[in-house]
Amino acid sequence: METIRRTFLAALLLAASAAQALAGDVHVMISGALTEAYNRLRPAFEQQTGHRLVTSYGASMGQAPDAIPQRLARGEPADLIILASGGFDALVQRNLAIAGSRVDLVNSGIALAVRAGQPLPDISTVDALRQALLAAPSIAYSASASGVYYETTLVDRLGIRDQVMPRSRRIMSERVGTVVARGDAALGLQQTSEMLPIPGIEIIGPLPAEVQRMTIFSAGLPAHVQNREGAAALIAFLRGPVAEPVIRATGLDPIR
Repeated sequence: METIRRTFLAALLLAASAAQALAGDVHVMISGALTEAYNRLRPAFEQQTGHRLVTSYGASMGQAPDAIPQRLARGEPADLIILASGGFDALVQRNLAIAGSRVDLVNSGIALAVRAGQPLPDISTVDALRQALLAAPSIAYSASASGVYYETTLVDRLGIRDQVMPRSRRIMSERVGTVVARGDAALGLQQTSEMLPIPGIEIIGPLPAEVQRMTIFSAGLPAHVQNREGAAALIAFLRGPVAEPVIRATGLDPIR
């Protein structure tokens, strides 16, 4: 599989060079972690390549109507999908994405946040995180990768499932930070890059290293891709020197 991916990446670089002569619409489906960086970089990509990005947003996984798997299953147009790597692999299993086309872009960690002006609980150690979650009257978490980790793994590792899950709410089709900002949850948990752009919240910090979950976010081709050249150009751009500082500034670590 790794050989296939390397061959695919080499082909992408060649296709990206040819793509500038064949500009057109590129339909992109993208999940939350890379959204802020993507939106900042979009004008530069369009100006540099002549392609126009037509974008749909949704979670990497889950049953929300706007989640990427649901969009693809309905037959919505897509030339490139950008989402958690596990979500992409699941799409391959369902024949909704092309095997071997996955290109890993960034690593993304999880952070906690509170409403601006509220006291910041200590989460610097695993025990402090445990106490902060136990003390929170309400907790919001995403329906995508970070939320799956929270509800299936983190609360069990901390030994607090029975105490905190009744006070925890999975957020569908909305940023967790937005829920926290309007006071509908005392504590929010999501990818750092999805928290940073939200006004009205304060990020406490990342999860302690011992219980942090780094998620790879990747780009790849959907089964019914039409504009392969445009997709290749966008992947090459997101892996290039213009994109790297923007990606880092939005709380992500580029993968090389």
